Amino acid sequence: MDKKNALRAGALAAGTTLMMLLMSSPALALTRDDGDDPGPGLSVIQTLGLYVLLPLVLFAVIAGLVMVLDKSKIRTIKPSSRTDAKSETGAKA
Repeated sequence: MDKKNALRAGALAAGTTLMMLLMSSPALALTRDDGDDPGPGLSVIQTLGLYVLLPLVLFAVIAGLVMVLDKSKIRTIKPSSRTDAKSETGAKA
C-alpha cells in the first residue's frame, strides 16, 4: 500500500512540475526594457571567485576571529571522589 501512495505522490509532483513549466511564459530576456544598462559579463574565474571563493574566505575569517577572540576559559573536569577511590583500590590490587 505504501508503494502505491509513493507512486501516486511522485506522479502528482511530476505532473504539477510539468504543468507549471508548460504554462509559464518565457522570460523574454532578449527584450530590453527602458532604463536597462547591463554591464559587461563575468568570466568563469570571476564568477567562481565571487560566488564560491569569497564566501569561503569570509567564513574562514569570521570563524578565525571567533576562535581567537573567544574569552571563555577551557573547563577541565575534576575527578570526583568516587573515581579516586576506584583508582586507588585498583592500583593496590
